[in-house]
Amino acid sequence: MGLMPVDDALARLLAGAGRLEAETLPIADCAGRVLAAPLAALRTQPPFDASAMDGYAVRAADVASPPARLRVIGQAPAGEPFAGVLGPGEAVRIFTGGVVPGGADSVLIQENTRLASDGVVEATEAVAPGKNIRRRGLDFEAGAHLLDDGRVLDAAALSLAASANHARLGVVKRPLVAILATGDELLPPGSTVGPGQIIASNLYGVAALARSAGADVLDLGIAPDREAAIAQALERAIQAGADIIVTIGGASVGDHDLVQKSLLAQGASIDFWKIAMRPGKPLMAGQLAGRHVLGLPGNPVASLICSLVFLVPLISSLAGRPGENLYRDGVLGSALPKNDLRQDFLRAVVREDGDRLVASAAPVQDSSMLRVLAEARALIVREPFAPAAAAGDPCRLLMLR
Repeated sequence: MGLMPVDDALARLLAGAGRLEAETLPIADCAGRVLAAPLAALRTQPPFDASAMDGYAVRAADVASPPARLRVIGQAPAGEPFAGVLGPGEAVRIFTGGVVPGGADSVLIQENTRLASDGVVEATEAVAPGKNIRRRGLDFEAGAHLLDDGRVLDAAALSLAASANHARLGVVKRPLVAILATGDELLPPGSTVGPGQIIASNLYGVAALARSAGADVLDLGIAPDREAAIAQALERAIQAGADIIVTIGGASVGDHDLVQKSLLAQGASIDFWKIAMRPGKPLMAGQLAGRHVLGLPGNPVASLICSLVFLVPLISSLAGRPGENLYRDGVLGSALPKNDLRQDFLRAVVREDGDRLVASAAPVQDSSMLRVLAEARALIVREPFAPAAAAGDPCRLLMLR
């Protein structure tokens, strides 16, 4: 099987990744979720003419020539409407959110009044009809369309839905990503490392990227290089209802690279394997029991870059989220040699020069070096067979932070 171009591999991966089904949740649990259907108002807001200020409900004609003395006949705090009707020369003390009483056509703010005596207020300024009143339905009417299908429920959208009296919302199911690291040499962080052993780091970074893209994560732990152990972990993922099964390591062609063999033994189909990218050549994608399978390389940097390029868009597609465009235009801060047949993702430090991003590739790009990745602000993306480039030449950047 030849090396597949990155763009072709991503297109094939996403071609079979439609939006997941909907679920209905309490509105308090919907932050960051994606609305699964258009949302209409269940009520009118405001449901009555409401005061926008603290002051007095008046008839504008009564205060047209200040100073004007008005008899205060009651009050209307929020939640306690005044029961009567305002007549000529009368006022009702009102507070923000209070129901404007019948007969009143404006609210005179309290700063433009002074108390003349018990039960009498003096208007020191005129007020225009309709001033400081929020008319019924100013925000929306019952039945009005409020939010589109596919809207990410941010703070404003959630507040609007709550204001429209929705206690529960239909949202797109959050993808469940099951992550399995493989390798006899791997130990969890905090372990005492013996000869030939290393600490497993990849799955924590991959899980972080998955969560940031809108997924839930099932940590399947570390499986030794045994087909039975790998098969058992895959079965756990299926039983848990995982939408994506991610394996880390073991997808190459060595005697101990058993992931692909185990997947095939479980009935998986492999869509593609080996990508024309660096780092990340051993990437594998397929299907198992109706689930997406993504086999990431074992090298730490390769697994994280492949997750950024492939896993994050896959999660976004399943979750119905608009994928964030992380690509930016920049210029090179240092020269680069010509490229070969693989698309390069070079870790780079980035500085701002006015409105330009200037990116300089790290001198060593070994795919095991996580410190270089943590220090990088972007990846310089170089197309296959790109010619040598000089400092100042344009470049394409995949932003990391």
